[in-house]
Amino acid sequence: MISDLLNFWKQDSDTHPNISAWRITPARPSQTLPLPDLLPDSLRTALSSLGIDSLYIHQHSAWTHARQNKNIILSTSTASGKTLAYNLPVLTKIIEQPESRALYLFPTKALAQDQLSVISNLLSVLQPLMTEHWSLNTSIYDGDTPQSQRSTIRKTANIVLSNPDMLHTGILPHHANWNEFFTNLKFIVIDEAHTYRGVFGSHVANVIRRLKRVAKFYGANPQFILASATIGNPKELAEKLIEEPVELIDNDGSSKGERHFIIYNPPVTDASLGLRKSSLLESVRLTTHLLNHNIQSVVFARTRRTVEIILTNLQSLLTNYASRIRGYRSGYLPQQRREIEQGLRDGSVKTVVATTALELGIDIGGLGAAILVGYPGTIASARQQSGRAGRGDDPAVSILVASPNPLDQFLAHHPEYFFGRSPEQALLNPNHLLILLEHLRCAIFELPFQTQESFGSLSWELIEEYLHFLLSNQEAHYSNEKYYWMKDQYPAANISLRSASPQSFVLTATDSDGRPITIGTVDGESALWMIHPGAIYMHEAQQYFVQELNLENHNAQLVPVGLDYYTEAQQNSEIEILNQSAQTAVLGGDKGYGEIQVTTQVVGFKKLRWFTNENLGQEALDLPPSELQTTGYWLTLSEELVNQLRESGAWTNDPNDYGPNWQTIREAARKRDQFQCQVCGAKELNHQHDVHHKIPFRAFTSKDEANRLENLTTLCSNCHHKVEQNVRMRSGLAGLGFVLGNLAPLFLMCDQRDLGVHIDPAGAINGQPCVVLYDLIPAGIGFSQKLFEIHDELISHAYELVRQCECEDGCPSCVGPGGENGVGGKSETLEILKRLI
Repeated sequence: MISDLLNFWKQDSDTHPNISAWRITPARPSQTLPLPDLLPDSLRTALSSLGIDSLYIHQHSAWTHARQNKNIILSTSTASGKTLAYNLPVLTKIIEQPESRALYLFPTKALAQDQLSVISNLLSVLQPLMTEHWSLNTSIYDGDTPQSQRSTIRKTANIVLSNPDMLHTGILPHHANWNEFFTNLKFIVIDEAHTYRGVFGSHVANVIRRLKRVAKFYGANPQFILASATIGNPKELAEKLIEEPVELIDNDGSSKGERHFIIYNPPVTDASLGLRKSSLLESVRLTTHLLNHNIQSVVFARTRRTVEIILTNLQSLLTNYASRIRGYRSGYLPQQRREIEQGLRDGSVKTVVATTALELGIDIGGLGAAILVGYPGTIASARQQSGRAGRGDDPAVSILVASPNPLDQFLAHHPEYFFGRSPEQALLNPNHLLILLEHLRCAIFELPFQTQESFGSLSWELIEEYLHFLLSNQEAHYSNEKYYWMKDQYPAANISLRSASPQSFVLTATDSDGRPITIGTVDGESALWMIHPGAIYMHEAQQYFVQELNLENHNAQLVPVGLDYYTEAQQNSEIEILNQSAQTAVLGGDKGYGEIQVTTQVVGFKKLRWFTNENLGQEALDLPPSELQTTGYWLTLSEELVNQLRESGAWTNDPNDYGPNWQTIREAARKRDQFQCQVCGAKELNHQHDVHHKIPFRAFTSKDEANRLENLTTLCSNCHHKVEQNVRMRSGLAGLGFVLGNLAPLFLMCDQRDLGVHIDPAGAINGQPCVVLYDLIPAGIGFSQKLFEIHDELISHAYELVRQCECEDGCPSCVGPGGENGVGGKSETLEILKRLI
């Protein structure tokens, strides 16, 4: 089936000319070893009845190291049998010592549910082989666990499956109720360890410090088994998380069928404007080929809206297949997700269109293909998504369909960059001042701190400083060489491990009998742009018109509809300094940090026609702004520096001066084009269309040459944005923001998603052009002050990185790429950096 499709694509005139890279990884046989001699007979028999008579070499290595009481991290490919690798030593220990306990931690509730079914399947075969007095209880303990079952689980479960959030708020603060569990705790399994990075990972590392401290109190010294997707530093990450030596196991022995990875760049539809065919529509076309060749597949989309647009297109084109094509994203109800997962396993679902929610290791069976609609942002994520295609020895194909985004176009034109890069590193900093202090509060609440007691790898001298701060703040009390928690409140309840998101909104409609039904949920951060009044909300390809959004009660009333358009919210963002903590002159300008407010407001929405994206008009909205009060670090460029750059031709951030006759010329161009967009055909309605220079204005030395009518075309704002992406001229200031935004996480030991970057050539700060890096966590956690302190080092490293990069004019490794036919701004950025060091 796959081979027929690949042959078809090689000959298809609509497909093959647009393939910019086709990488084939040959099939590899499995590398196995016999089941270990020390494996209990009952477990050996159970495995044999499931068709498992040998182990992959990495599973065998995991067994060997675990039996030697070593901590391990497994870093092997998707579907390589990591679950069995950690289940075998745990089950063996429970067979040998039936009172033994194990704690399994997963980043999501869905993953815990999935793994419960995997281990239950093995236990259903194992249990009958054991003596009648032996039983092994496995249970999930999370926020959805009914109160009536919790006491029994605490007392009887040998294996408890949970998540870091529940461990933090629901288990550790109440450890006295878990006396027997902690006393007999032998193993802690941390699955999907690569997700524990940045601020979230730093919190989780401190939760593990608290977990080890409580276990030690009950006399336990549990062993750790971690499992991770392929990242750049699995051993370093594991040792940072658990603060103990860890053995890396990455000798992947699983078999792999032949793997094809294709980078597909949609065809150019307008050469004069550099416009390409929609990556969404091309992904739909390629997916129909997969369905016609009976290949089960997953289509990964970047956003929830994109999932629904692709799903709607597929279901309307392939009406016979409609029930076998499903969506999968946040906002779907849990029972819908379980149903879709089961459909993928049993084959009743042929294609699933998903967000990154399906990246994690939920068992969805063996898929033949994965389509990535746009580059997901990191090499590690792209590998995770493409790894969903292919199970065992069957061949599989992954297709990255490039969007017009400059980063995607860079990869399409330089595929060697994509194939040659190592996966990114996962960074975290458990000793971050504010995070550490929060968890010390939790730790004192759980158990009094003894004099000379350490916390993780931290020395008593450092811990004592923090404890004295809590004493002076009257949060702790010192007596008999112990520090006790004094306050009434329970500290863990006020600390979110993940960035705090406001309460979710419940979406309701009425069924055919007029009864209210819940369709799904939307997280609080997304509500204003996804379910504003008048929005078309899509759920499993069904359109709903949002009649009312109730911000007070956190719900929205929807009506099912069948319209020929969808909606796209228009947002404005601005940054304001609330309090300047420090500002100092530096070479070329000023550096500063302080409290800032990032205000985002949904001001209206566009109605876009299905399939053509024609703008059918827009409506204004009066919604409250979303405000993030946080801390930011900024670098402003002095007027003297900007003038120097201007004189040397290295400053393109000034607004274009199109000349005194521009309004007359602009009117003539619109009149010639009959006041219609020359791409989608939309007529002017409430406001005038844009007039676009086909060859960028800045590419000319003469305004008259640039403004010739033959170099001008009329475009609606939607099409203008797409065209601008293609000819994007990245300025030096934008390049500076890009490189600082990419470098800062390495110095802060955080994740890129923990920082926001704002570039303002107009001068939001002191009227001067600036770059602002800010914490994406409400109130901030100190990143800005750190960047202020290491400013010279940061700028120096940025200069070295850009100077040494081998690209010609900007790439994702330095200042970012320009548009496909634009300019990358590398030389401008270098000129700025030279003057800053």
